Amino acid sequence: MDLHCMAQDVVRCHVCETPVPPMHCDTCHMHLCVVCVGEHLLDESKEHKVVPFKRRGSTTNYPKCPIHSTKQCELHCENCKKAICVQCVSSKKHKKHKIVDIGKSLESKKSILRKDLKELVKIIYPKYTDLTSKVLVLKEDLKKNTSKLAEAIGKHGKELHKEIDIAIKKLLSDVDEIAFKKYDFLCKKEDEIKCSVSEISRSINNLEKALNSDDFSFVYAFISRNDEFRRLPPKLTVSFPRFTPQKINKDQISQLLGSLSTVSIPGKECYYQMGSPDVVFSPQVKPLIDESKIITEINTEYGESNVLCSVSCLSDEHVWTCGKDNILRLYSLQGKLEQSVRTKSGNEAEGITVTQGGDLVYTDSYEKTVNIVKNTQIHTVIRVREWIPGFICSTSSGDLLVVMVSDDETETKVVRYSGSTEKQTIQYDDKGQQLYSSDPYPKYICENKNLDICVADYYANAVVVVNQAGKLRITYTGHLSSTTLPFEPVGIATDSHSRILTADWNNECIHIVDQDGQFLRYINKCDLNHPFGLCVDMSDNLFVAELYKGKVKKIQYYL
Repeated sequence: MDLHCMAQDVVRCHVCETPVPPMHCDTCHMHLCVVCVGEHLLDESKEHKVVPFKRRGSTTNYPKCPIHSTKQCELHCENCKKAICVQCVSSKKHKKHKIVDIGKSLESKKSILRKDLKELVKIIYPKYTDLTSKVLVLKEDLKKNTSKLAEAIGKHGKELHKEIDIAIKKLLSDVDEIAFKKYDFLCKKEDEIKCSVSEISRSINNLEKALNSDDFSFVYAFISRNDEFRRLPPKLTVSFPRFTPQKINKDQISQLLGSLSTVSIPGKECYYQMGSPDVVFSPQVKPLIDESKIITEINTEYGESNVLCSVSCLSDEHVWTCGKDNILRLYSLQGKLEQSVRTKSGNEAEGITVTQGGDLVYTDSYEKTVNIVKNTQIHTVIRVREWIPGFICSTSSGDLLVVMVSDDETETKVVRYSGSTEKQTIQYDDKGQQLYSSDPYPKYICENKNLDICVADYYANAVVVVNQAGKLRITYTGHLSSTTLPFEPVGIATDSHSRILTADWNNECIHIVDQDGQFLRYINKCDLNHPFGLCVDMSDNLFVAELYKGKVKKIQYYL
């Protein structure tokens, strides 16, 4: 044992270094022997609190008052949340405030701190430690699943390559077979011609012998074969097969290869609740109500002579509208006309949408353009040929989805644009069949929260839903119930829970289905008259444009 070190550990008086001092000043945090206590108390610059050494730290160390320098703050103002001295209490500033002893306030604060410490040590810290462990497991799972996914894609790619190689080998085999048959045919013809050449040579020799002979019988016995040889063999021609390569369609290749399912990546809004660590906060699901109700009716300038076709939310308080004239109108919920925009060409707008930045976008089917309105100025961002742009929507990523019909009305496709750049074309299913009807009738479009692309195909009597990659997910063709007329969908919208809402113009109601096409409910109790265009605001309120009455109805369909 190191005695020198032990000697250093002995507690000593901070003034004279006498070992094991019996007293302690809580004010100055000094150990004091009995002799030095008296001298220490002579210092009147402070109010010393000298206590037995064993009780050191038991005296409250009052802070100095910042206003009255000679006073200590022995009180606490609960209203101002700060320590004060006795002299501060008499000031007007603390009149009618709740004043308590600072020791009591300190103990109350320490009680809170003790609870915080206990919660941190016993509950929060272990949970975060556990979450860290879970993240490590998830990272390992992610690594394994990514490897499996890459392996599956690679395997499928090899199978596609194999099928392509087989098809190529089949074509090459067919070429070899045709070439062999043609070669065999030419060889036979060559033999026939060589045989004829031999016969001609023999005939020439016989003719020369007859000419040189004086034998009457021999000369007259010769028979000419020139007539036979004048009939030349048919002129030989060999036709070769022609290879006609199909145009490589990248979209169809992507569809053949397959696609990844859409997954969500948790954002800042996803937190764990300490009371229930396995529950993740997410937007509260709003249950549907049996009978929807009208919140507001907006009377517009539209009507039977200028029907109201489309509506698009600028905000919870304003909506853009368009009809069969060349004016785009912005209305408030009170029915006030806030803004009017005349189309650039003077033609009617086919479809409208509002971008994430609040700009109005419309299509002009006559000029074959897509135009954006910025500060009352209209700019053409897309111009197409041989296709007619129709209905349109803005996506969460800022892209535009445009429904287009070919000039000869034989094809329909959905094109994704980033600015003026075409990024994606959606036209065919996995079997190469067209996804959409080719007629010019309405085909409203919207993007769902799960990034599905939903098209209400009026002529096909169906809502066609594809995923982000353009692969067909569902086709909703109505619900067998009280509706008596064929399902004729026009306007379409989606809400924050990926529910799809579509206007059934024929049966004057709204169908609500989930993201997988399962019917949920009708909205048919709001005196709807030929509902056409639809949109949903940020609060999931539904706006319905009535075609002939020219009204926009704001409807609540959830609790």
